[in-house]
Amino acid sequence: MAAFSVNVNPTALSALRTLNDTTRALSRTQTRINTGLRVSSAKENAAIFSIAQKLRADLIGFGAVKQSLDRSISTTDIALAAATAVSDLLIDMKEKAVAAADQGLDTASRDALAEDFESLRNQITTIVNNAEFNGTNMIDAGTDIITAITNPDATQTLVVSHQQIALGTGSAILITAGQSIRTQTDAAQAVIDLVASLTNVNIALTKLGSGATALEQNRRFADILSDVIEVGIGNLVDADLAKESANLQALQVKQQLGIQALSIANQAPQAILQLFQ
Repeated sequence: MAAFSVNVNPTALSALRTLNDTTRALSRTQTRINTGLRVSSAKENAAIFSIAQKLRADLIGFGAVKQSLDRSISTTDIALAAATAVSDLLIDMKEKAVAAADQGLDTASRDALAEDFESLRNQITTIVNNAEFNGTNMIDAGTDIITAITNPDATQTLVVSHQQIALGTGSAILITAGQSIRTQTDAAQAVIDLVASLTNVNIALTKLGSGATALEQNRRFADILSDVIEVGIGNLVDADLAKESANLQALQVKQQLGIQALSIANQAPQAILQLFQ
């Protein structure tokens, strides 16, 4: 038989513990609804929170990977556009040189062709000098290369090599800055040089194009990996809001019942007064 006591009310203490448990559960549910997260701190689930944090770091890293690849793609695209324009100019120059190589051509006509030839030649220098993005020129007389990071730890890179197609020594273009076609002999030599130059520039275009393709493939792959990681994080820590909403309703009712139960339990010691009437 339970003893009557005004010092201790076991029923009220039990009701209070139950109410506190309900209140804590209600607070957790409200936090999940407010944040949208089932695991928002290490104290809720240390292992899952740690895994999620690692994945978040990778996700941020892939943001940097995308930026690096985007810059590299832009640089390569400009180099490709410029190299293609140079190739077109070389074709036009070859046409002028072949015409000027005709032994039966009069001097005035050859001079006119030479003027066009020299104008096209000078355009090559202008195009090459302007083929720059973010301080990098992949086709001038320099040695710039593209090095794009491809993983979130920056331990893997993709390199696109420099392709020199500027006029001058060591270039894919054998035409020199002062070369002309004002004589039949010069024109014949220019044709030989232009044929070789076109071959070299096409090789350079192929290498740049392969590099651009590789960069774009890695950029698409980075998008895919980022999406997969983001979904993975969500699967680990996101709250099921439909379930939490149902829990919230149940816990609110349970809390109200707990308050009533505690109120009833607190009234029990008053029965002792009847013993002294």
